[in-house]
Amino acid sequence: MEEKNIDESYKEAVEKDKQSFKDSDKGEIPSADFSFFITTLGIQASVFLGIIPNPVNNQKEENLNQAKLIIDTLGILKEKTKGNLTKEEERLLDELLYELRIQYANKAKI
Repeated sequence: MEEKNIDESYKEAVEKDKQSFKDSDKGEIPSADFSFFITTLGIQASVFLGIIPNPVNNQKEENLNQAKLIIDTLGILKEKTKGNLTKEEERLLDELLYELRIQYANKAKI
């Protein structure tokens, strides 16, 4: 398998969105945009892949069926939004999908 060089910007976006969730607990509401939306889905997939702890109970858990559903949903969003995204949004979605698919394949042993 060819190794792909991944721009780390999606990881920065995930960290930014995790901070937004913390800020929302303080009454601050994050701005809603496409990048926030897909990063939020990416965080949910990461929780179900057991990569990051569930923010509700701070426990790592694994539910590969749920992770696959979210990853597939992101794939559908990529198809349906083709030609309508900024270059930054498209790059973020591509990188997020690539990373989540690799993590899923490693966990599911496919």
